[in-house]
Amino acid sequence: MEQAISVDRMEQIISVFGSFDENIRYIEKELGVSAVNRGDEIRISGEPQDVMLAAKAVEGLISVASRGEAIDAQTVRYVVRLVKDGVEDKLSELSKDVVCITAKGKPVKPKTLGQKEYVNAIQNNTLTIGIGPAGTGKTYLAVAAAVTAFRAKTVNRIILTRPAVEAGEKLGFLPGDLQNKVDPYLRPLYDALFDMFGPETYAKYLERGNIEVAPLAYMRGRTLDDSFIILDEAQNTSREQMKMFLTRLGFNSKAVITGDITQIDLPADKKSGLVDCMRVLDGIEDVSIKYLTERDVVRHVLVQRIVKAYESYERSSAPSLQKQRGKHGQGSSSRYRIQKP
Repeated sequence: MEQAISVDRMEQIISVFGSFDENIRYIEKELGVSAVNRGDEIRISGEPQDVMLAAKAVEGLISVASRGEAIDAQTVRYVVRLVKDGVEDKLSELSKDVVCITAKGKPVKPKTLGQKEYVNAIQNNTLTIGIGPAGTGKTYLAVAAAVTAFRAKTVNRIILTRPAVEAGEKLGFLPGDLQNKVDPYLRPLYDALFDMFGPETYAKYLERGNIEVAPLAYMRGRTLDDSFIILDEAQNTSREQMKMFLTRLGFNSKAVITGDITQIDLPADKKSGLVDCMRVLDGIEDVSIKYLTERDVVRHVLVQRIVKAYESYERSSAPSLQKQRGKHGQGSSSRYRIQKP
């Protein structure tokens, strides 16, 4: 069977095929078809079912190109996955949401349906908890939402915080005072703010007190009104720290908590505050818990494969890991018992 897809502009064909035809080759490999360009058409041949899926994937990429958006390898992989899942019609929803414009004029948009749901939850709830592996945009999208709220003057401050928990290393060997020692742990938050504001504007707001980036310990005893607060790497909070953070929320404030429950760096005898609050706050009004998965990873394709491999390994070895961690007092709070609803 062969199906021809008409394309209005040659630029769209170039975008769909990609550099050295890498995009179309991926579609051919994944869906078992053959695709060629003939004038203003893309002709796809193969088994009827495969051709139908490939045609939907190509049409989806054409619609992305027609909106002036760049098509990269991650976009192609995601479109093919949507087609396989039979939800390719939802692709158009992603282009509608611009969360923020960076200092360089680049629009920040959700790149997956999971990210779109996460952004919608942030916009519509006072407290949002984003759970997911590395590379799913949890922190970056939260910072983008915070900057948008700040620019719209719905909040007066942006407060970014995270626990200063070492991942196998110690703070003590780092030079300088306490702030110098914790700065490396806050670097991802700085980087996101630099992207959104630009270094000069960021420095201006930091000096005025409109932006605060600090370790979680600095939050104790404060009430945070008119603020957008982001707690990053929350899987490394203790139960006491998490409760302390949650009770800082003041009037006209919004909070986002992000974390990856498969990367807990706490000692074996300490329970994660993130795991605890996911259970305690489930079903509470104005609180949304959103789960991102390896499908929402927007970094290099290898990151997606690594996350998937670890998830598969942990599922296969869960009984022995539960038994091992149970001996150290982790009990029912073990990260390996948390399942997506």
